[in-house]
Amino acid sequence: MPTVYMCFSTDIIHGGHIKIINEAKQLGDLTVGVLSDEAVASYKRFPLVPCIERKQLFENIAGVSRVVEQKTLSYKDILLDLKPDIVVHGDNWQQGFQKPIRDEVVSILSSYGGKLVEFPYSSDEKYTEIDKRQRADLAMPDLRRGRLKRLLEMKGFVTAMEAHDGLTGLVVENTIIHENGGARQFDAMWLSSLCDSTAKGKPDIELVDMTSRFRTIDDIMEVTTKPIIFDGDTGGLTEHFVYTVRSLERMGVSMVIIEDKTGLKKNSLFGTEVVQTQDSIEHFSQKIRAGCAARRTKDFMICARIESLILEKGLEDALARARAFRDAGADAIMMHSRKKDPQEIMDFLEAFRKEDKTTPIVLVPTSFNSVKEEEWKQRGANIVIYANQLMRAAVPAIQKAAETILENHRAEECDKDLMPFKEIIRLIPEE
Repeated sequence: MPTVYMCFSTDIIHGGHIKIINEAKQLGDLTVGVLSDEAVASYKRFPLVPCIERKQLFENIAGVSRVVEQKTLSYKDILLDLKPDIVVHGDNWQQGFQKPIRDEVVSILSSYGGKLVEFPYSSDEKYTEIDKRQRADLAMPDLRRGRLKRLLEMKGFVTAMEAHDGLTGLVVENTIIHENGGARQFDAMWLSSLCDSTAKGKPDIELVDMTSRFRTIDDIMEVTTKPIIFDGDTGGLTEHFVYTVRSLERMGVSMVIIEDKTGLKKNSLFGTEVVQTQDSIEHFSQKIRAGCAARRTKDFMICARIESLILEKGLEDALARARAFRDAGADAIMMHSRKKDPQEIMDFLEAFRKEDKTTPIVLVPTSFNSVKEEEWKQRGANIVIYANQLMRAAVPAIQKAAETILENHRAEECDKDLMPFKEIIRLIPEE
């Protein structure tokens, strides 16, 4: 009897799936592959149902002989292992970003005499509606809050991009680059106090109060589904930080990052050029413990940001603080530097990872931006945040448009640099 293989990424099995399964099992002994959580999240959206449970769904369908996990979008490993006589797929991958995957499948099958059978893809409106409902579920606070922790467990490495309003949130949510049959997108959003303040035309000195910053969270959460990492500055008074934690957790934020400084906040990019006071280890540890005690769930994460390298206090001070803050309950450590040379960050990673293999480490490579994500992952980093690039891209563009109109006494000359508004409108969901 011929052996047949097909793969699914779905959370919910609907009539279209059952139809193609029934057609596939008529061709021979059917093995179903279930894409891993990491593979699904990389090109589609975060899976609502974990891989192990999705496997169980298919194991209970009549006619399915066995179910296996397919760890990547590429079929190469699974085909070389199983060598099925037939691979079944919908015809939707004949064009678009999945075509290279299809071409690879055809090549591997031809190498040992297998064949590809394609059936018309189910594009019924009711199936599209199911996907819309699933995306809506992903935006709900209880589902959203724990997603960052799950991504770290699933992938070990997460990227976050800055968003400071609903529109930039939509850009981060929907920007996907397709390459080699796969896809790349940002895993999370960073709500920076610097960018939030700048968008409001105010200095980055914790002048914008939490009520206003919570409104920014609301604006972004209304139109997006990805996890949110919140820049909590110094956290303020310990008594205030407790309530900030409870509010952020209730809203569905995944992580708050607070820095170990006191007094009037100055942006870290100034380093020692301005007076900045680092908090004591004991007092900041107390703040972390209070924040951890205020949490109602295990999903919400508190990250301690260490300013030792910014203030030129050296590696040993940074390591001592990292140990203390971790022991106080911090779920992650953020190490920051304003030097272009990434060596001091690499030295910290090497030293810290010798004694702690598991505590997530967060980096914001604004200054030391020459190192690729793959190398940071190899060196032991877990989260990379692109902290202000969208804001920095926007300001020169809008300044240029304003100057061009003033210089030419009309708008015609600047049109070539502008996105048509109907394309901007397409970014905004109708619902």
